[in-house]
Amino acid sequence: MEATSSFLSVLCEYGLFLAETITIVIAVIIVTAVVISLAAKGKERGKDTIEVKNINEKFDELKEIAQEEILDKKELKKLQKEKKAEEKARKENDEKRPRIFVINFDGDTEAAQVENLREEVTTILALAEKDDEVAICLESPGGVVHGYGLAASQLDRIKQHNIPLTVIVDKVAASGGYMMACIADKIISAPFAIIGSIGVVLQIPNFNRLLKKHDVDYETVTGGEYKRTLTLFGENTDKARKKAKEEIDEVHALFKDFVCKYRPNLDISKVATGEHWFGLKALELQLVDEISTSDDYLIAKSKEADIYQITRIEKQSLKEKLASAAELTISGLIKRIRKEERTSQYS
Repeated sequence: MEATSSFLSVLCEYGLFLAETITIVIAVIIVTAVVISLAAKGKERGKDTIEVKNINEKFDELKEIAQEEILDKKELKKLQKEKKAEEKARKENDEKRPRIFVINFDGDTEAAQVENLREEVTTILALAEKDDEVAICLESPGGVVHGYGLAASQLDRIKQHNIPLTVIVDKVAASGGYMMACIADKIISAPFAIIGSIGVVLQIPNFNRLLKKHDVDYETVTGGEYKRTLTLFGENTDKARKKAKEEIDEVHALFKDFVCKYRPNLDISKVATGEHWFGLKALELQLVDEISTSDDYLIAKSKEADIYQITRIEKQSLKEKLASAAELTISGLIKRIRKEERTSQYS
C-alpha cells in the first residue's frame, strides 16, 4: 500500500511538471509568433559585413601568455626588448612582408556556404597582389554537383588572378570537396584526413510496389522522353535506368577531366574509382602535396608573413534572432523533460 502511494505521488508530481512545461512551451511559441509578426513589418535585414582578423596577433597573444607563466621576469624582459627592436628595424627599413589571406570553408551536402565564399573571394581579390597567398581551410564530404561546381569556380577566380592558392584539409575533402581542393597550387592534408572519392552517386527509394499494394495509382505527364528518368513513386523501367546511368557516367567523366586539368600528374584511372584514402596514402597517390595540419602551416608562415582571416558575417534580422532564441528555448525545455523522465524512472 505504501509503495502504491509513493508511486502515485511520483506520478502526480511528474504530471504537474509536464503540464507546467507544456504551458511554458505554448506561451513561448505564442509570444515569439507575435513578436516575429510585428518584427516582419520593420526592417528585414541589416547589411552583411566582412570581418578581418589578424591571425599573427592571436599567435602572439598565445605565445605571450605561455611566456609569462613559464619565464622569469629577466628572461621575459629580454624577449620583449628583442621583439621591440625587430619591429623598429622593420619599420625603419620599410620592410613589407607578404600576406596570406585565410578563408574557412566548412561545406555541407548542398554547398550552402558558397555565397559566403563568393563574397570572401571577391574581398580578397580587391586586396591581394601576386606576392600574396590565399589559404583555404577546407572541410567537406561533397554534395550536389552544381553547388560544388560553383564553389570550385570561386577558387578558380583566385588562380585566374595569378595569386598562389593553398588548400589545407584537416578532416575531409571528398567528392565535391576534392573538386574544390584540386584547383589549388598546393594541397596540404593532415595524416588521417579523408581525401578523394572522385565519383558520382545517384540513389533514390521507390515506393511503386507499396502504392500498387494499396491500389494507389501514380501518374506522371512529361513533355520530352527523358524529362523524368528514375522516379520515387512511378514504375522505373530498364530504359529509364539506362538513361540515368548514362547521365551519371557523363558527370563522372566531367569530374575526372576537371581533376586532370589541375593535377595532370595523377593516375586518374587509379584514383577516380570513387574510393577515398587517408592523407598519408593520398600523398603516395599524389592526390595531395604535403602532410601537415592547418595550425602547423599557419604558425610556420606567421614568422615570415602577415596572416589575415577573412569571414563574411551575415546579419540576422530581428525575426531570425527571435526564431533562433525560441528554438533554443524549446530545445532546452525538451532536454529538461527528458532529464526529468530519466530521474523519475530511477528514483
